Amino acid sequence: MEEDKSNFMSRTFEADEVFLVTAERIASFCASVGDDNPLYLDAAAAKAGPYGGIIAPPALVASFRYADNVFAQIPAFSHGGLMAGIDIELDAPIRAGDSIRVSSKVKETYEKTGRTGTMIFVVVRSTLANQKGEVVARVDHRMMNRV
Repeated sequence: MEEDKSNFMSRTFEADEVFLVTAERIASFCASVGDDNPLYLDAAAAKAGPYGGIIAPPALVASFRYADNVFAQIPAFSHGGLMAGIDIELDAPIRAGDSIRVSSKVKETYEKTGRTGTMIFVVVRSTLANQKGEVVARVDHRMMNRV
């Protein structure tokens, strides 16, 4: 893996397109995870709430994982891998109407040996920014693959 690192460790991976967050997309996500919070689904309740409008649930940031196709560009993961964890830092709410741009960098790589052999782990930090350039979240995706 040492040889492959030089190709991607210093690169920033930018998504080709922005991700448009709509009230419908938020509602669909909420339906899929069983979240019925009115701040995410009810325009009147959300307007009267602390954010003044519909916001996305924090877990929505996990759905941006493939926006910049970063894992396909890392040789050890070009044919897949296993999601081994996710850490999320939220800076500001994502609102219906936001256009989210994703950029990612490899934060760290490491190897571990388990019962079935050596495993490679890559942690990719994705930074999500809205149309105003404000960072709304940082997401660390940990992927694992066998050597």
